[in-house]
Amino acid sequence: MIKLTGIAIAVAFAFATAAQAQTTQTPKRDTADKPRTEQTSERKMKDQEEERIEQQAKADKEKCNSLKDNAKDICMAEAKGKEKVAKAELDAKNAKDPAKSQKKVQDAKAEAAYEVAKEKCDDQKGEAKDACMKQARVDRDRAKGKAEKTAEAQDKRDRPAAGATREKPADRPADAPKRTP
Repeated sequence: MIKLTGIAIAVAFAFATAAQAQTTQTPKRDTADKPRTEQTSERKMKDQEEERIEQQAKADKEKCNSLKDNAKDICMAEAKGKEKVAKAELDAKNAKDPAKSQKKVQDAKAEAAYEVAKEKCDDQKGEAKDACMKQARVDRDRAKGKAEKTAEAQDKRDRPAAGATREKPADRPADAPKRTP
């Protein structure tokens, strides 16, 4: 009888310990390690900002409706470009990788400027139009290249801080070339 009571006490103790462990666990957090209420308010703010951007774009496009021909096309390209840039900037605010998000913003600006330039080139004829289009492409490509270089430079600055390790001279044979992180 004593053996059975001892087993019953051991089982009861095991269940009590398991129950205690379940009640004392810390509450789980979301991936960003923020309380759910804070994430919900951030999401609401982002949604409101997106709504404001869309309303502004709609108003900008409405202004274009009074224009005619290519002036209307230019106005619409400007409105669409402004909207894309604003959305890219909004995404960049909350991005985990600032270098990559800034590159996206710069790319959006370059594409917006290119679209407007293309529409402005439509007012010209012949060789002047061809030269205008070529210059628009060059300007776009130059802006994108600059954004790429800036992102790479930012990435290089951030990489050593992220825990990159450099090898010790003793770990490398004397005739081996140096590696850079």
